[in-house]
Amino acid sequence: QRKMRRTVPRSTLRKIIKKYKPQLRLAANADLLVHLNFLLFLHRLAEEARTNAFENKSKIIKPEHTISAAKVL
Repeated sequence: QRKMRRTVPRSTLRKIIKKYKPQLRLAANADLLVHLNFLLFLHRLAEEARTNAFENKSKIIKPEHTISAAKVL
């Protein structure tokens, strides 16, 4: 039985970020987990704002949709 590692290798994190955000420039000493957590937060925020807009029968995501989504998250 192998023990599961609690940390992800830095190279794996860098590949994930480069795949989804190729325009993002990362310093050699950048904390990759902070970047990934931020990207995941933005993704969740966008999904929640889209849901709010849909519930309000709006075709455009407005600032109030994003603000209410941020309060939920």
